Amino acid sequence: MWADSHCHVPYQGLEATAVDEALAAGVGRLVSVGTDAAQSAAAVALAGSRPEVWATVGLHPHDASRGVDTLDPLLSPPDARVVGIGECGLDYHYDHSPREVQREVFAAQVHLALRHRLTLVIHTREAWDDTFAVLDAEGVPERTVFHCFTGGPTEARRALGLGAWLSFSGIVTFKGAGEVREAARLCPPERLLVETDSPYLAPVPHRGRPNRPAWVAVVGEALAAARSEPVGTVEDATWAATAEAFGLPE
Repeated sequence: MWADSHCHVPYQGLEATAVDEALAAGVGRLVSVGTDAAQSAAAVALAGSRPEVWATVGLHPHDASRGVDTLDPLLSPPDARVVGIGECGLDYHYDHSPREVQREVFAAQVHLALRHRLTLVIHTREAWDDTFAVLDAEGVPERTVFHCFTGGPTEARRALGLGAWLSFSGIVTFKGAGEVREAARLCPPERLLVETDSPYLAPVPHRGRPNRPAWVAVVGEALAAARSEPVGTVEDATWAATAEAFGLPE
């Protein structure tokens, strides 16, 4: 079955429907990712009610100004359904939060992942050098995922050199994403993840519509084409890699 390693199911407004639709489409597990305290709480609640769903708790760089302490109530006491910190990182494209604040809050969430022994889920956009600088300074959690990977071979090799996983979204279906597909080709299968980032980044041929976890297979098929591999090979590899990246049962 497929695993959607990164989606935002509570944003859909129809949580149960989105999960049921995904199951019917052959998606056996979903990681619902938090972007602020409210969305993180919603993801945790959903994970607590659906055995196919796990959650992460995080503060997106857009919301970094809200303060990482807003996440503390969701991490104590520990919840077995919470498997990661993030998405967190740096976004220099929109700069919705000051860059200095983004770096401080990203560093704080790296420490949360290390302290709680949870997977770190990274968002980086137009900020590769600073992202790697924060990781070099603070330390890299044993399980670290670069979500919605948008770099090319150079960035992929740097991330893989840290022992990270690369998660590929519907961007691999976009005509102008040649460098992303090059990165996907060089990624070892044990470090390869597939995601929808729903409700964002719907893959071709669904562009312009709200994305959904049920379409992760469409992304996986494009990933397989980029790697010149059978779809089933990518399906099996990404299922196993998702389990390893987030400490999920096989």
